[in-house]
Amino acid sequence: MTGTPFTALRGQLHEAAAEFAGGPDALEDILLGLVDDVDRAVAEPLEIFPVCHHSPASALAMARRLREKQPKVVYLELCEDMAPLLTELRNCRLPVAVQAFAGDIDGFPPDWAPLSVVAPITEASAEYQAIAYALDTPGVELVLVDRSSDHVFQWDTRHDRTDDPAQDDAVGTATGAETGAALHGEAVGVEIGDLRPRFAELEEHLLRHGKVRHWSEWWHQYVEVPLGDSDHDTYRQVMFLIGSLFRRLAPGDGDRVRVDEDRERHMWTRMREHLAATGTDPADCLYVCGAFHAASRVDEFGVRGSDTFTIPPRTATTWQYGLIPSSNAAIEAQFGLASGSVSIAATQWTKNLRRTRVKPYRLEGQAGTKKTATKPPVPPAALPAAAPAEDRLSGFLRQPPVLDTLDETELLGWSVDIVRAARRNGYLASTADAIAVFETSILLAGMRDRAKPTPYDFQDAAVTCIEKDGVPGRRDVRRLVEIMMGGDRIGQVGYEALPPLARDVHDRLAPLELNLQQRGVRRALLDMTSRPELRACSDVLWMLRRLLPPGAARPVMGERRLGERSIQESWDLALGTHQRALIELGYEGVSLEQVLEQRLRRTAYGPRATTAEVLAAVEDATLYLGGRRLADELGTRALEVLAGERTVDGAPEVLRRVRGLLAYHRTGEPVLPPWIESFVRAGYAHYCTLLPTAFRDEDATVGQVAAMLGFLFGMESLALSLGCDRTQLELAVAQARPRDPAKTALLWAAQVQLGTLSRDELRARCDELLANPLTVPSYPRHLSGFVHALEPVPGLADVVVEAVSNAFGRLPDAVLLPWLPVLITTLRSNAAELAPLLIREAGRVFPARLAALDAWVPPWHHRPAGPRALPAAGAPRGVALLPAHPATCDALAELLGGADGWTTPDTSARAGTGAALLAAHPATADALASVLTAR
Repeated sequence: MTGTPFTALRGQLHEAAAEFAGGPDALEDILLGLVDDVDRAVAEPLEIFPVCHHSPASALAMARRLREKQPKVVYLELCEDMAPLLTELRNCRLPVAVQAFAGDIDGFPPDWAPLSVVAPITEASAEYQAIAYALDTPGVELVLVDRSSDHVFQWDTRHDRTDDPAQDDAVGTATGAETGAALHGEAVGVEIGDLRPRFAELEEHLLRHGKVRHWSEWWHQYVEVPLGDSDHDTYRQVMFLIGSLFRRLAPGDGDRVRVDEDRERHMWTRMREHLAATGTDPADCLYVCGAFHAASRVDEFGVRGSDTFTIPPRTATTWQYGLIPSSNAAIEAQFGLASGSVSIAATQWTKNLRRTRVKPYRLEGQAGTKKTATKPPVPPAALPAAAPAEDRLSGFLRQPPVLDTLDETELLGWSVDIVRAARRNGYLASTADAIAVFETSILLAGMRDRAKPTPYDFQDAAVTCIEKDGVPGRRDVRRLVEIMMGGDRIGQVGYEALPPLARDVHDRLAPLELNLQQRGVRRALLDMTSRPELRACSDVLWMLRRLLPPGAARPVMGERRLGERSIQESWDLALGTHQRALIELGYEGVSLEQVLEQRLRRTAYGPRATTAEVLAAVEDATLYLGGRRLADELGTRALEVLAGERTVDGAPEVLRRVRGLLAYHRTGEPVLPPWIESFVRAGYAHYCTLLPTAFRDEDATVGQVAAMLGFLFGMESLALSLGCDRTQLELAVAQARPRDPAKTALLWAAQVQLGTLSRDELRARCDELLANPLTVPSYPRHLSGFVHALEPVPGLADVVVEAVSNAFGRLPDAVLLPWLPVLITTLRSNAAELAPLLIREAGRVFPARLAALDAWVPPWHHRPAGPRALPAAGAPRGVALLPAHPATCDALAELLGGADGWTTPDTSARAGTGAALLAAHPATADALASVLTAR
């Protein structure tokens, strides 16, 4: 190694290791290994440019070097299959993310779907400078050399990980839940140069001795600021050294090391392939990669490296590509950066440009930026020959820290601005607080050995002096400082860069005359009566509500249900805020109708689809797509799923869906669809078969059993007309042997409906429960069963009101008061939706005035105590009604205009108008007698 520019540095490190460690050992190997890595990277003929993601110093150094070197080829560490999307960046407002998306996967575990890879790009990043230079400079080629999106998941080790969501240094998983932080969703993020120690003890040591709270602050103070004004050689050597240090001190995790080395082998293999294919001189190229990968030790490193690495083929998964909006908060959340660090970096980038007067590269026509000229100042041939590498590292390491002078004007402006922002957010801040923030910032900077307060010092000072012990608004002071420093800037994908589906949505909603690309909520008013063309917009909005996350399209007025269409609607639309979700719909199809049909089919034909879910898909197909083709197909699928179910978990939802579909088709079509008739016929037999088991099964709730009975009793007339046998239901009820009190009450109600139990017998059983001290504690559960019975047998409402009233009237206070909370909670938790029917019946029976309550006698007290006398043998049954209910006949006679009264109490004489009515209409009297006898 003698004769290299770092010989002197090696000697100094050897002496330092011997002094501190007492002799040569592992410390010397590490220190000298760092210098070897730097020497190897500096000596590489193909210039390596190490970067750290979203580092203003890296972006500034990149802009400088590109204008000096004017390379003909730029190799960039980014997924190679994302290259076609980069030209669309000029149609967007940064930050945005390049996304690779796969909904239908082939070659990966099914539970990984959907697969999503994002690469966020901000203006204050070195990769954007390289992209803008390459795309807008004639004759320059941009080559992406990192593994493809498919290989990101091929080399993923998530099946072996338990607690670490990131598989390598450039990959992170989004976990943020706020609006900005959730823009990347659960996508895997790929970035250039995630430079952070993987050795936890090393990071803790650096933070403690650097007197900072988190890694972003340490990097800003000890790397970002010193490198901001350094020359190119110093910048490279320092970044090589940091990358080598973090790599050599990383834990020996076999999977992560393997992924890192495979990525480096992949990148160098791709670069050598390109050089061989094009004949480009390596001196005319620039390799932009993360500092962690710059000083690689793999055999494939360099243009003279070995060609022993074979890139594995991609899987059969079909990938789709697009641009999605990103934000500072999304980048911070995905890669574990401190909150506000990306915003502070953007502010630092602007200050660096103003201070150094470096002209950055920006894509021509880039939204949100000013147009700048990017003419190359010097042709590449005019550049002087590269000088031999010099040791700039030793001087950088020996130089004392540069203490920035205090910029009082800047700090004073910060202090005034944060007080103004705090007052707008409800804080009682004043001029005295601004002075306190100013002085405290200087004090904290001095305690942390720096002359100039950093944004992080200012943030701590603002929290201490303004927030104190309370936050009056929804934003705390720390968040206000982040907003003041640049805020959570959120990017936007332009119309031309949107997928066809997203553009189609905007075109179809154009009659609303709203700027739906803009973030925030827009109110849309649709009057379909005066403007019939808005009906098409209404259809689109209802489909968007079905497909997009909550809040993207929210109806304020109007509804869409089976058989109902609103003539006026009002919507709150936030399509700009949920632009990512709209873009990802474009990966599934070319129109909303196609995507909705695919999702409904996927739901209906899924391996875990339930009958209720398939019926919901049928309803959605009818509501949003119209026609009968898809609805009939999914209805047939519901019949298949019902035949395979062995539980009754979805019975309530099945009952509700079938009732709605039946009502819709009965009112809107002359005949029922064949699948509905088959479903009712099969459902009748299916639930009759499961009914005895459901009564005994402890896992089946009383609501589920009540829904089964509701299906059987509610669909009975249609089922019998389609050929079902009522005997099957009677046998199922006769075989039921419930043990739960609620299900027992439900069984009694079913027996009343079938006619095997009279109402008097049901009332007698309720009286027995109240009279027996042992059964009184279970009475609330019986009442819960009775309330659920109102679903299949709504005619029992008067019996349930009577049962509750008898409990309040007969139980002593010592029993009733402890029992009352149990009754209320039981009814609220188990039968809340049926309580209104019970309340309406109670309102009909009880007096409307409080004064009438004292003299009120419950109607069930008027019933005769003994059994009613039956008519004599051979006599018509209607004759017995006359002496028992003479008022009824009188009222009916008066209604029909008869004036004759009763001539004799002997009913055999059949005198008077009532007798004449009986003789003329015996069937009516017989039917009424049957009903009254049953009661």
